[in-house]
Amino acid sequence: MNIMLFHSIYGLRPAVRRAADRLRGAGHEVWTPDLFDGRTFDTVEEGRALNEELGREEILKRAVLAAAPYSERGLVYAGFSLGAAVAQTLALGDKNARGLLLLHGTSDIAATASVDDLPVQLHVAEPDPFEPDDWLSAWYLQMRKAGADVEVYRYAGAGHLYTDPDLPDYDEEAAEATWHVALGFLETL
Repeated sequence: MNIMLFHSIYGLRPAVRRAADRLRGAGHEVWTPDLFDGRTFDTVEEGRALNEELGREEILKRAVLAAAPYSERGLVYAGFSLGAAVAQTLALGDKNARGLLLLHGTSDIAATASVDDLPVQLHVAEPDPFEPDDWLSAWYLQMRKAGADVEVYRYAGAGHLYTDPDLPDYDEEAAEATWHVALGFLETL
């Protein structure tokens, strides 16, 4: 599978590269575009400041430019938190998208979004301050309405970015469970 993997608000840190290597080890081709021009951050606030400085449109433009050369191959879009929101936006707009793997995040869905049984898998903490239950319920219904085939996995007690071993949110058990399920999902595409 061809996978476009987008980083979180922390930037293209070692955890994203390790995740890409894990996916490559399972036989996938993976690209990890750097939407922040090499800048990485130690706090959400620092990353959020750059994200706001660049703006949503610029971030999406960078993501589209990174994905465009590979779109015809049929990409699986994937991402961590902010990167998941970016991945979702691109997947819903790419008629060649093969799947969508969301780790720790979702995004708004345009009322006109329409896909043909796009396989979608979401992994998120329970509870997650950035993905509250009422938001996730509405998101799920909107994705189904758009035509996506959605699976949601919740991890009780895990922190928001629980798959990143370099952050305080890390939860080894939840992270390994996520990767086990996600790799199985990718094998079905």
